[in-house]
Amino acid sequence: MKRTALALGAVAALGASPAQAGELVAGGKLLLTGGVTNLEGAGGGGLASWATITGYETRDGVGANVHATRVDLPDYGFRAYGAAVGFRDRVELSYARQAFDTGSTGVKLGLGDGFTFRQDVVGAKLRILGDALYDQDRLLPQVAVGVQFKHNNQGAVIRAVGGKDHNGIDYYVAATKILLNESLVLNGTVRLTKANQTGLLGFGGDGDDGYSAQFEGSAGYLVSKRLLVGAEYRSKPDNLGFAAENDWVDVFAAYAVNKHLSVTVAYADLGDIAGFEDQRGLYVSLQAGF
Repeated sequence: MKRTALALGAVAALGASPAQAGELVAGGKLLLTGGVTNLEGAGGGGLASWATITGYETRDGVGANVHATRVDLPDYGFRAYGAAVGFRDRVELSYARQAFDTGSTGVKLGLGDGFTFRQDVVGAKLRILGDALYDQDRLLPQVAVGVQFKHNNQGAVIRAVGGKDHNGIDYYVAATKILLNESLVLNGTVRLTKANQTGLLGFGGDGDDGYSAQFEGSAGYLVSKRLLVGAEYRSKPDNLGFAAENDWVDVFAAYAVNKHLSVTVAYADLGDIAGFEDQRGLYVSLQAGF
């Protein structure tokens, strides 16, 4: 009852009418406040993992999502699909299958036309304290810890370009805060990783083979109950000697058709990838679930 009352208070803060309240609190969370699905399949923004647990359910239920994501860049293409399940707003399990298509650029890299790196990402996240939505009376954010095991299918190519391994594990801690009075969603994540281009080019390298701490930040503004706009930044290590790796940024808009379907569109700047500069393009992700 306390959470319902707080949620209805949040509805009022967002300017929704009582008639809209049932729609807004369906499943226990306000639309979009749980985030969407990121590139690696975890709940969050497009580039960053958040502390939120996927789905709209609270501690009383189970939520789940499936997603499909596409990023078109000048010299490459990226596709991903997967699923995630959130248990009682406490534990999240996720899986994503990624394909990084070099297209005609593969010929220039000596890999052949349409050469594709594929990566499987299996993730787990545990909320350890706070509640991003319901803790409106204190500044404490929701905090979660997560782990992602990544397996790349191109071990021989990765070693040929200086990578050390085709398998890797990322560890992260994320803090997410929703400020309903200001209609803001804020997130900060620190990730320990060896991943080159998030693992699409393997893990570790001839430049550096150790773990490094990288930052992921997101800031979003709830324009309405269905529309969230914002920006993200993700720093990355630079382990490979043959090509510099840059940090990633994007600006995004996420729209919830209803609690079962949302679409995220972003303009992403992924910097240089494998020696090809200015990889900027459109990011589109569809998510369906409950």
